[in-house]
Amino acid sequence: MQDTMENNGKLRIKVQNVEDRDDPVEEAAAPVEEVAAPEGAEADTAPESQSPRTREEAEEALKEFQDRLLRAAADFENYKKRSQREVDEFRKYATESVMKDLLPVVDNLERALESAGQIKGEAGKLAEGVDLTRKEILLVMERYGVKPLSSMGQPFDPAFHQALMAEESDQPADTVVREMQRGYKMKDRLLRPALVVVAKETENT
Repeated sequence: MQDTMENNGKLRIKVQNVEDRDDPVEEAAAPVEEVAAPEGAEADTAPESQSPRTREEAEEALKEFQDRLLRAAADFENYKKRSQREVDEFRKYATESVMKDLLPVVDNLERALESAGQIKGEAGKLAEGVDLTRKEILLVMERYGVKPLSSMGQPFDPAFHQALMAEESDQPADTVVREMQRGYKMKDRLLRPALVVVAKETENT
C-alpha cells in the first residue's frame, strides 16, 4: 500500500507539473509541419539527364579522339618501318667509305702491272706478287658486294659512265672504246663511275 501511495504521489506531482505549464499538452503533441524542400534539391539526388546537344557534342569529341588515336598509331607504325629501313641500309653499306678508300690502291697496283708489261726474271716475279696482291684485295672487296663494272664495248650509260672524250672509231657511236679508269658497283649502288672514251661517227672528208 505504501508503494502504491508513493506511486500515486508521484503521479499527482507529474500531473501538477503538466498543469503548471503555460502551453497545453495538446500543443506540445501537435504534429510537426512538413518543411518544403528547396527548389533544385531533388535534382541533387536524382541523376541529371544530358540534353541531346550535350550528348551529341560528347559523341563528336569521342569520335575525334578515336581518329587522332588511329592517326598516331599509324604514324608510329610508319616511323618503326622507316627506322628499320634506315638500320638495314646502314648495315648494308656500312663499309662503303672503306671500299672507296681501297679503290685507289687497286688502281695503283693495276698501273704498276701495266708498266711492268712482259718483264721477266726477278722483276717478273715481283710483278706476279703485285698481281696476287691485287687479286686478294678484289676478293676481299667482293665479299662486301663490290664488283668492277664491265664497260668496254658497252653502250655509254651516264648512270655508270663518265665520258672524258669522244674519238672516231669503227664502233657504233656512243660505244665505250677505251676505259681510262675502272668503275665499281657495291651491291645495287654505284660506288664509282668508270672514266671512259666513247666512239663518234667518222667525218667524211
